[in-house]
Amino acid sequence: MSEPLFLTDMLLALAVMAAAAALGRRARRPRWILYGTAALVLARLIVAGLLLTGGLPLAGSRFLIQVPLAAVPLVLAFFRPEAQRPAAVGVGLSALWLFFPYAQQETNITLVASLVAMGLTYLLSRRRGPWATLGFLVAPAVVLTLVYQGNVAASGTMAGHHHHMGTSVATLTGPRDRTPDVRVTLTAAHGKVKLTSGREIDALTFNGQAPGPQIRVKKGRLIEVTLLNTDVEEGVTLHWHGVDVPNAEDGVPGVTQEAVMPGEKHVYRFAPDRTGTFWYHTHRDSSLTVERGLFGSLIVEDGQQGVEKTIFTHLWPGADDPVAAFDTADQPLRQAVEAGEPVLLRLINSSKEPHRLHIGGTPYTVTAIDGNQVQGATPLPRGTDLLLAAGGRFDVAFTMPPGTVSLSIDVNEIPNTAALAFSPDGTAPPEPSATGPLFDPLTHGTETPIPEETYDRTFDIRLDDGFGFALGSFTYVSSSINGRLYPAVPMLMVTEGDRVKMRIVNRSLIDHPMHLHGHRVRVLSRNGVPAAGSTWWTDTLNVVPGEIFEIDFTADNPGVWMDHCHNFEHGSQGMIMHLGYTGVGTPYTEDGIPE
Repeated sequence: MSEPLFLTDMLLALAVMAAAAALGRRARRPRWILYGTAALVLARLIVAGLLLTGGLPLAGSRFLIQVPLAAVPLVLAFFRPEAQRPAAVGVGLSALWLFFPYAQQETNITLVASLVAMGLTYLLSRRRGPWATLGFLVAPAVVLTLVYQGNVAASGTMAGHHHHMGTSVATLTGPRDRTPDVRVTLTAAHGKVKLTSGREIDALTFNGQAPGPQIRVKKGRLIEVTLLNTDVEEGVTLHWHGVDVPNAEDGVPGVTQEAVMPGEKHVYRFAPDRTGTFWYHTHRDSSLTVERGLFGSLIVEDGQQGVEKTIFTHLWPGADDPVAAFDTADQPLRQAVEAGEPVLLRLINSSKEPHRLHIGGTPYTVTAIDGNQVQGATPLPRGTDLLLAAGGRFDVAFTMPPGTVSLSIDVNEIPNTAALAFSPDGTAPPEPSATGPLFDPLTHGTETPIPEETYDRTFDIRLDDGFGFALGSFTYVSSSINGRLYPAVPMLMVTEGDRVKMRIVNRSLIDHPMHLHGHRVRVLSRNGVPAAGSTWWTDTLNVVPGEIFEIDFTADNPGVWMDHCHNFEHGSQGMIMHLGYTGVGTPYTEDGIPE
């Protein structure tokens, strides 16, 4: 319900600004303009009230700004005509600030600056001639300048972690004193990838293929991966998505290492501490380079018996729309599986948006989420769909029936023919898909009580749409964190051993898959409803518009860790913050955004 309310409020805000302009054009305007403006402001307050039913974080700032800047001045304007023009400024600014997340976050600065602008307008409007018009025109500019200066003043928050370091992230490596159990070399290079339809992709590959080679290792075994870059001009790194590696092995350019440029190499070493489905991808210019193929799967083996298949749901670059595929299969594929055989599908979303997956023909069980086992998992009703977050993973298990089992994908109305069909003889086509209810991890599995506890650190994270400044550019994005864009987002500071609680609120119009590196998090509640199933551990939490999640984790992996939206496009726009440990800094620097 929240998404249409957010959109309605944006449309009403535009109408309010137009009405405020008409109201303030002259000192005295016809009463119907005043009445119309008041009706629009009342409509916005009603929408804010409806949003408030979803929780105070969704609408609190709307009331804090609209009541003193719009509602109260309009009431005064009904009785005092000289208050009409200052009221018009206040009304217009109350609507304008909806489109500036920083103003919504820093309400004290916003209110003070706006009231100064209203007072300036009142004083200048008492003069004759051009002064009145000048006051009405310059007041918003004055406020914008003040708010912009406040935003810029918050920039450069990584700087303190480049200097005066106690422990350098460069020293927080994996084991260097023993022989690896598994050695792998990955070579990044330009290449061509052919989809099953015959379409050829101008790709970036690992070892000449995309997706890259699957890496398999047992829990606790030491793996060494050597990354070589042949000719990828942007540079490459390897991030081990979902694996709590030591900080120096995390693969974030400018934070945990320098990017590997053509002709260079870098060696990663780590020992994964739990089994499950994970993946690797470059973290340099991810919005372009992952899409073109710089990714692959990492399986920490758990002794699975039967048929096992790892499947990437991926959007390859197309001439017009992206091309949806399972790995490189953008057309239906068939596979033979003997009836009665246990089947495990490891599903990984390597694209920037959530994917809705349909599994038809048999009941199935979600046995793991983001590499974390679901305790007491039971088969879901036939027709249940999965919403797989960008960067997220589901392990899905079923026993092969005598008939056909189909897997298909929906991607935001993008036409696609990608599908998989499993049947005993391998000849059956995929069955037509139908949309069903979504699987809900909040209530699935055996209930694990979450005891009350006191936290050492608590953080509020608000995600908004709006205008903002990032790396010198001014643009409208769906990617602000607490009103700011990277590098102006303050570091979240913790000390090793802290118990940390976060509240994440999505006040934007689009999903945000939030991914904290180096730590898995536990979901406590969604929209005030406590988790009531198996402990929901995750590393990539998809937060839809209007949702409020409470999560917690233990700060047990020292370093400087990226925490960002895994929609790569949002990351490139600045939807990035960092979790920093006291006494830890980085010697690395990066031009641009480390996404």
